[in-house]
Amino acid sequence: TEMHVCCIRDPKFKVKRTTTKFLPRQDGDLTINYDVVQAYGANYLAQVSMSNNHPLGRLDNWNLTWEWMRGEFIYSMKGAYTFSKDISDCIYGSAANYYQAMDFTPVMNCQKNPIITDLPLERYNDTSIGRIPNCCRNGVLLPSTMDPSKSQAAFQLQVYKIPPDLNRTALYPPQNWKINGVLNPDYQCAPPIRVSPTEFPDPSGLLSTTPAVASWQIVCNITRPKEKNSRCCVSFSAYYNDSVIPCNTCACGCPADPNPVCNPNASPMLLPYEALLVPFDNRTVKAKAWAKIKHYHIPNPIPCGDNCGVSVNWHIYSDYRNGWTARITLFNWETIHFADWFIAVEMKKAYPGFEKVYSFNGTRMEGRNDTIFIQGLPGLNYLIGETNGTNPATDPPVPGKQQSVISFNKKLTPGINVVAGDGFPWKLYFNGEECSLPTEFPIGAGYRSPVSILPLMLLPIIIFVLLMDQLC
Repeated sequence: TEMHVCCIRDPKFKVKRTTTKFLPRQDGDLTINYDVVQAYGANYLAQVSMSNNHPLGRLDNWNLTWEWMRGEFIYSMKGAYTFSKDISDCIYGSAANYYQAMDFTPVMNCQKNPIITDLPLERYNDTSIGRIPNCCRNGVLLPSTMDPSKSQAAFQLQVYKIPPDLNRTALYPPQNWKINGVLNPDYQCAPPIRVSPTEFPDPSGLLSTTPAVASWQIVCNITRPKEKNSRCCVSFSAYYNDSVIPCNTCACGCPADPNPVCNPNASPMLLPYEALLVPFDNRTVKAKAWAKIKHYHIPNPIPCGDNCGVSVNWHIYSDYRNGWTARITLFNWETIHFADWFIAVEMKKAYPGFEKVYSFNGTRMEGRNDTIFIQGLPGLNYLIGETNGTNPATDPPVPGKQQSVISFNKKLTPGINVVAGDGFPWKLYFNGEECSLPTEFPIGAGYRSPVSILPLMLLPIIIFVLLMDQLC
């Protein structure tokens, strides 16, 4: 028997075309592109590109991490490397079941959360792991306001997949992106979003462009440091007061079990000027001796230290009729060095009167009407780390230090009261990190306003007139 079926096309039927929806690219302090540039069945080649868009954002020795969600692993990398070359997750995981004939020895990393960092400068010309544009800069990512050529970073990685994703189009980016640096601001990254394929210039030099197979964008924004969670701090001092207001107690955090015992909630003890040059562990004796001399209260237990890797002293150096000056000193208590460092100072009332920074390169920051951007002069922009004293057995460590004087005029700031607080920073940033500032300003009997001096000037004249009147 036979059966014949007659089929008629449904005129109302429409083919459902599967299209990929792309979201618009977004702006952020730091944007990261995850571009798949070559795709195969079981693996693909991806390029990660980072762009620093914040005028004060910065990363030193950046560390980037993410989370693989579908069992992927990094076979090889160019332009960066992982801190750990761990293949145990592959050997004892799902990857070994599928890649049974693979030698996992040359695999870069099999961790679910790899930690990736930049290559040093000298590895750029290494044909096996370097030669990626914008790679190999020791993990330094500068703001474009400082050097546009160093505001980007990039590296490539060969990613292997496992079933069921053995298809050229089965592409999934890693999730939970995080990035940080040494003494840099904290970044919070949003989940990856699918965007239109990134276009790359033709490597042969022709005017044509090649789109990526697939592209995702990750947007990271700077978060303001929480109280007692900064990475740098500021101390205040002035010519009219012989005490220094030190950095806030636990400005950069405090240990859970300090030894010796200290009070994390007490206000810091005032210091003599020379105490700024020694680490906190060596300041206690000086602070107590200074308190006895000046009849200050000595708390028991004493306040904890600031625990900051970098501190800045802002000192009112002079104040006269037509202008005033401040001295700024940087102290590096870390053992690492800071190349191409910078400081940004928000001055509020004093900003219009800014004139010059003498030993550093100081400029008014474009797009901000209250910020002075300060960096070292060419060849002098290297803040060395802490070193041992002359005799390490008896002398305390010596911090790396740089210092300069800043001048201001009063012509454009009528009514400014320098010593009442107008001469001190409103905010101060070191390498993009907002530093902890004291909550009070120096005061002292050594300062006299013109109003208070006037009666003293008139007193001899009055006495002279009275004496002459009696003689007559």
